[in-house]
Amino acid sequence: MKLLVTGGAGYIGSIVAGRLAAGGHEVVVLDNLRQGHRQAVPAGAKLVVADLLDPDAVGAALAQGFDAVLHFAALALVGESATNPERYYRTNIGGTLNLLEAMRAAEVRRLVFSSTCAVYGEPDEVPMPESTPTRPTSAYGRTKLAVDWMIGDFCRAHGLGAVSLRYFNVAGASGGLGEDHDPETHLIPNILRAALGANPFVQIFGTDYPTRDGTAIRDYIHIEDLSDAHVLALQAVRENEHQIYNLGNGNGFSVREVVSATHEVTGVEVKTREAPRRPGDPPELVAASALIRRELGWEPRKPGLEEMVADAWAFAQEHPNGYSE
Repeated sequence: MKLLVTGGAGYIGSIVAGRLAAGGHEVVVLDNLRQGHRQAVPAGAKLVVADLLDPDAVGAALAQGFDAVLHFAALALVGESATNPERYYRTNIGGTLNLLEAMRAAEVRRLVFSSTCAVYGEPDEVPMPESTPTRPTSAYGRTKLAVDWMIGDFCRAHGLGAVSLRYFNVAGASGGLGEDHDPETHLIPNILRAALGANPFVQIFGTDYPTRDGTAIRDYIHIEDLSDAHVLALQAVRENEHQIYNLGNGNGFSVREVVSATHEVTGVEVKTREAPRRPGDPPELVAASALIRRELGWEPRKPGLEEMVADAWAFAQEHPNGYSE
């Protein structure tokens, strides 16, 4: 198939694009390179530098003819979305609307969307099934939920077929590609930066949660397992339907457990500094994945935290300054 991958120069998009290209698909990456990296575009993929907020550029890209789109391009910093919500609504919702309209004009009827479990907010039950009420607590989560609604409406009105994958923390690296954000807000790469000496310590936000060690618990999924899910989702798209799947290991890891696993992998004991809870951070967020396992046959091949950290550590050692080296 000929596939367009938006945000394909970013962490998740680039590795999924690489998996698709290695599988024999013709892959075109569309990215504005503000957050993505030209060096992350995988071998075998063509790069189109364009912004989803430019409808003419998006229309011209889609006019090349595609069988499907995998949509990763988005702003994704929860804190920033609180202080600059207009940027998130404009980019995440407006950009996706431009994409959907260009897909309709070009008669591209298959879409896989990178959604998030942040659409659920603070859940009443953990792990979270797809039936969990959607009560996002951040502008980021609300924009992602609005995009899910918009995709559903396009499916019903215009014959689009789509799958949304809702997941939380992605970790690891694959094929020489890995995580390089500025600013970096994710726990594992920040711990690894401390292990390399780039950060003096790692902050632990909240040590008084009602969890097994007092720190927040989160679901982590290996980037390669996530890539597998996107390939299966692409194959499962059905015209006129919008399918939604939660994606996770079903096992949560606490912040202290992540720090401990990183110590085991790297051999470096990273200094930590305790800090107050961040507003809106729930004690535990774990995604239930029974539905995607049952309907699409997805199973994680690398569910262990140490394996995720080890792959991320290999990338961090090869790229201590990220893709800028």
